[in-house]
Amino acid sequence: MMLDGMHGSKANGSSTGGGNEDPESSESVKDARVRKPPRHLSVIRHSVSTARLALDLGTLALISPQERQTGFLPVFRSGSCSEIGPKSHMEDEHICIDNLVEHLRASPSFPSPGAFYGVFDGHGGVDAACFVRNNILKYIIEDGHFPSGVEKAIKSAFIKADYALADSHSLDRTSGTTALTALILGRSLLIANAGDCRAVLGKRGRAIELSRDHKPNCNAERLRIEKLGGSVYDGYLNGQLSVARALGDWHMKGSKGSACPLSAEPELQEAILTEEDEFLVIGCDGLWDVMSSQCAVTITRKELMLHNDPEKCSRELVREALKRNTCDNLTVVVVCFTPDPPPPIEIPRTRVRRSISLEGLHVLKGALDSNI
Repeated sequence: MMLDGMHGSKANGSSTGGGNEDPESSESVKDARVRKPPRHLSVIRHSVSTARLALDLGTLALISPQERQTGFLPVFRSGSCSEIGPKSHMEDEHICIDNLVEHLRASPSFPSPGAFYGVFDGHGGVDAACFVRNNILKYIIEDGHFPSGVEKAIKSAFIKADYALADSHSLDRTSGTTALTALILGRSLLIANAGDCRAVLGKRGRAIELSRDHKPNCNAERLRIEKLGGSVYDGYLNGQLSVARALGDWHMKGSKGSACPLSAEPELQEAILTEEDEFLVIGCDGLWDVMSSQCAVTITRKELMLHNDPEKCSRELVREALKRNTCDNLTVVVVCFTPDPPPPIEIPRTRVRRSISLEGLHVLKGALDSNI
């Protein structure tokens, strides 16, 4: 079996207690209203490097998938759903562009096929989320590094959007937003994340996380925060914000260009899409507070096999999160990479009877992979 290797409302009082979870921890955090699902057992994180592992559990053999297909070219179709949830105000924004060339009216030399998606979870008002949604793609495309240096262009665009929020006289300086974008050019999928939205790839039924939640309690973020003179109190950055990275929030930042515990710089993760990559789920923390990445992939795949409609899939994920008593706004985007529904997954028969679900099989894979 070829397994991918392992990667090593945000104002105080506006997010759920589950938002204080450290992604490195192996325990779930219990809250009065929300029980946050564990992430590390059911998920295989994406990495450029791979490791080959032969598994033989009695007569249960996990057979390796076929090698990567170089001729694969994705076809993009998406659906989205947003709900206010139990909050008094809706502060989420999102964007879905399945055809960048058509949307931008670009020249034939523009990288094709191309698509762009984003989820922006605002806090302290909707000003920052709305501004970033309306401008982030323009900042990326207009950057001098695009398209030869896409990563530099995206990082520069995030910082430019952050500075524009500081300079604006019409937008609330206390408004902020997390931001997660997915830019796809050909087979290259580039995820940029600043905050606690999450992108999860569905790979033949397995959940592969393509982003890391930037919570103040996360070890890497805590170290960065404390190195820059900040502190983490009860899971909140400087006792005020439940995320470690965000755009805006200039009442908490110093002058432009100065080092600040609250960072607008995104973390980037790239994946090269293959025939095994079936769909992408991106959503705000209102979804992930009550649902594991593997659960979201399992639900999405099951729905796609029934009706092959990403819009209905996004609605089902939102409905399930509301059923599980999420305490936040909800925004979910589902992106499919082929026009066809996912094929059934065949598990080889064995002579010994076994009782294990398909999702349980993926959990087992993730657990074993984490011990490599």
